[in-house]
Amino acid sequence: MSDVEADGAKANGASAEGTKADEANLQDWVGRTEEASDQAYPTPARALAATLDQAGVDAGVGKPLPELWHWLYFLPIVPAGEIGPDGHPKRGGFLPPIALERRMWASGRYVFHDRVRVGDVLHKTSKITRIAEKQGNTGRMVFVTVKHTVRSGRGPAVEEEQDIVYLPMPAAFTPPPPTPAPENPAWSEPVALDPVLLFRFSALTFNGHRIHYDLPYARETEKYPGLVLHGPLQALLLLEAARRHAPDRMPARYTFRAVYPLFGHDRLTLMGVARPDGGHDLFTVNGDGHVGMQATVAWAANER
Repeated sequence: MSDVEADGAKANGASAEGTKADEANLQDWVGRTEEASDQAYPTPARALAATLDQAGVDAGVGKPLPELWHWLYFLPIVPAGEIGPDGHPKRGGFLPPIALERRMWASGRYVFHDRVRVGDVLHKTSKITRIAEKQGNTGRMVFVTVKHTVRSGRGPAVEEEQDIVYLPMPAAFTPPPPTPAPENPAWSEPVALDPVLLFRFSALTFNGHRIHYDLPYARETEKYPGLVLHGPLQALLLLEAARRHAPDRMPARYTFRAVYPLFGHDRLTLMGVARPDGGHDLFTVNGDGHVGMQATVAWAANER
């Protein structure tokens, strides 16, 4: 998870010739698939419930897991000798060997068909569906879209599209233009951030990216002003808050997009705004009133 993040990481000493060859062959990776199996064991669910301070989650065998908690499974487990300098698995494998140094989970789109239950044997099919190159303010960017389909013995459970963006390493931290928080949210919740929360979430998702727990690395190498708050953790916190404010509803679809980096030293607030279609727009907001992540949840017609 990258952040629940897919595998692939920073290149070491890639030559200009090798970089050009990689770029020329990127489209050859479109259509590549990968299969994986796992089981929804109860211990990771209990640990995430404790990490989020949610005593009401029942992780007994057969109990349904909250939506997005399937991120606790299908983890990118590789030997220590195959870890790159940023903490991610070395480049190669399923994802293309893009030579840009920085990688982030930019956005995601979800359809929930059936709830994953504790004890379920799960199967996941992953497919690279799109690779697109763009020019941004910081230079060349490459977006890789991966579609994951998670199934249990009952049939499809979750369809997920994950957009991963690759960027050059900046010389200094230059944030994008901020988006202001909504003025009159339907609800607003503060969240206490600390390094322990970031570390525990990294551990639960087997996310070794050092920007989330190694402050000298985050500052000196990737040029961030502090430990970076995971995109998936923000997405999870938002959906959990939305479910608390609509306890009788079930998410049918969920989308999120990171628009501004948030950090472990930030003062975090979760906000929700009702939509005319019955869903909710969701926002993580820092102490300066800048939106970090935008998300939208659409509720199923049936109640829980």
